[in-house]
Amino acid sequence: MSQGKLRQYYPLLWMLAIPILNIFYGILNRPGMRTYDLSTRVDEILPFLPVFVIPYLIWYPFIAACLVTLFYRNRATYYRTLFALCLGLVISYIFFYFYQSGITRPQLGEGFLYSLVQFVYHNDAPYNCFPSIHVLTTYLMIKSSKQAFPHAGLRWAIHLLAWSIILSTVFVKQHVLLDIAGGIAVAEITYFVIGLVPAWARSRSRNPGKAFGASSE
Repeated sequence: MSQGKLRQYYPLLWMLAIPILNIFYGILNRPGMRTYDLSTRVDEILPFLPVFVIPYLIWYPFIAACLVTLFYRNRATYYRTLFALCLGLVISYIFFYFYQSGITRPQLGEGFLYSLVQFVYHNDAPYNCFPSIHVLTTYLMIKSSKQAFPHAGLRWAIHLLAWSIILSTVFVKQHVLLDIAGGIAVAEITYFVIGLVPAWARSRSRNPGKAFGASSE
């Protein structure tokens, strides 16, 4: 592959910002000076369903596949979604630092699905709950799916998988309902804020003086 053709794939390297930022997830994934319990009566009623560990784990390749597809289908939406995701991670880490929350996990039985849940529990301490990063990132894929998947049938399939991932966070007892609400709220805010940048840049290029509040006189 020639250097020129290879260069067109360089923007995919921006995805490396995600694992770099995730370093802070590991640092913060511990009890804070005070750890909050955001569970409600509804969370106590919701059953533990180990089968949902499958969509929970599918989250990892799902996010990567969606971002790569966005890169090929709609470059502007790729950047908007990726930068919104990174901003969402930063906001989440601020919450984890100042408002750490945790969750009580159930006793596990035996079998293949339980072993997968045990794998999740072993590699992710029961903290860093609000807002849910699983939900934040998955919901961003829903927001951007119209540009990445114009075919309605495929888009609905993506939505179905995405919502199964979101629901899995409560059914494998990794999160509570308020964590889901928080993840969706952060996704909506960051996607909107990053979406303002191109409009601001266009305004600045048309009238740089006004963009910085300078006098036109």
